[in-house]
Amino acid sequence: MAVLNVHERLLPVEPGAVGGLIDALATPDDPLWPTADWPPMKLDRGLAPGSRGGHGPVRYTVAAYAPQQWVRFAFTGPRGFDGFHEFTVHPLDDGSGQTVLRHTLTMRARGPARLTWPLAFRAFHDACLEDSLDRAERALTGTVRRPARWSPYVRLLRRLTPDRPS
Repeated sequence: MAVLNVHERLLPVEPGAVGGLIDALATPDDPLWPTADWPPMKLDRGLAPGSRGGHGPVRYTVAAYAPQQWVRFAFTGPRGFDGFHEFTVHPLDDGSGQTVLRHTLTMRARGPARLTWPLAFRAFHDACLEDSLDRAERALTGTVRRPARWSPYVRLLRRLTPDRPS
């Protein structure tokens, strides 16, 4: 099963400010990853290509990194997640000084992932990424215009999931 999942947020700031959020991923003061409500992103050597880590049961290596612009993580787990996820910075070319922060997940779900992706991981992923984009907006503007809300399904899954942050 092919999966393409994209989340993005238009931010009223220059690309360098948005790129700084990517550059701080998996650091102790990470302003982008929503560690209060989701398993923290951890990397054994930071955003260096080849660094290994993940968040919760999702495992990956840093496949590529261009400071202030882009980071790609290649999945190594769970079993059946064949692909990558990435954060990218896209300045608007209209002179407005606005920038899009985009997260893209592309994979071929195989074996058990053909069930686990649509039944649980997709809902968790979507909620976590929207929380992450809220954090980006708050970090760069001081507020969130339309905060994300978890669906009843995500709230149910979180109650049923062991070892989650409180």
